[in-house]
Amino acid sequence: MKKLIGYSGDIPHTKGINWNQTPDYGPGAVGGAVQDEGVKFRGQGKADAGFNEDSKDNSRHESKGAHAEEETCTICMDSFTNKTKLKCGHEFCQECIRMSVESLGSICPVCKEVFGKLEGNQPDGRMKVTKNRFRLPGYPQCGTIEIYYDIPRGIQTKRHPNPGNYFHGTSRHAYLPDNREGNEVLVLLQRAFDQKLIFTVGTSTTSGLENAVTWNDIHHKINTHGGPLKYEFI
Repeated sequence: MKKLIGYSGDIPHTKGINWNQTPDYGPGAVGGAVQDEGVKFRGQGKADAGFNEDSKDNSRHESKGAHAEEETCTICMDSFTNKTKLKCGHEFCQECIRMSVESLGSICPVCKEVFGKLEGNQPDGRMKVTKNRFRLPGYPQCGTIEIYYDIPRGIQTKRHPNPGNYFHGTSRHAYLPDNREGNEVLVLLQRAFDQKLIFTVGTSTTSGLENAVTWNDIHHKINTHGGPLKYEFI
């Protein structure tokens, strides 16, 4: 009579269990003493075959459930309408992902991967760049890049906290050393400004003013002296 053999390597090693001390439950028991080294699995009994059939049925059921779950939009939690697949592989209704892009930008709502051109909700304004010979502290070998931002007051759109209400504008100066690294940063800042990512509309963290144009977490050096607490170089 063939015996079933339980191998500890077939079972995930749960923390806290010493598999080298598996007790002997007697001949024929799973994990017990093995006396017949010539066991062949082709000789499984009917009970084993029945177990395998049950496993197949369960696998089919689980597979069908997983497929059904994939056929549901994770935004509206309903069946897809004009299914749209992003480059990250996640799928949504065409209208659902369009509305998501309007509110969040070109970011997958599930994995946050950016697709297409990322654009923020910065109000219209202008960015002006000038260069002069003034030397910033810590950069005695080069001049200074001065950036001037001007965002006039206006009316909030549907991408802002209070659509239809006015927002307070702002004018800001920022500084960069006029060297290779500074000019590389300048290119990135110009790109971010064009994609409306430098500013946003919200509550100022310094003045507490609501419905105001504020920095959008892209740090700038806005003073030439005064130390780090004043967003300066030294």
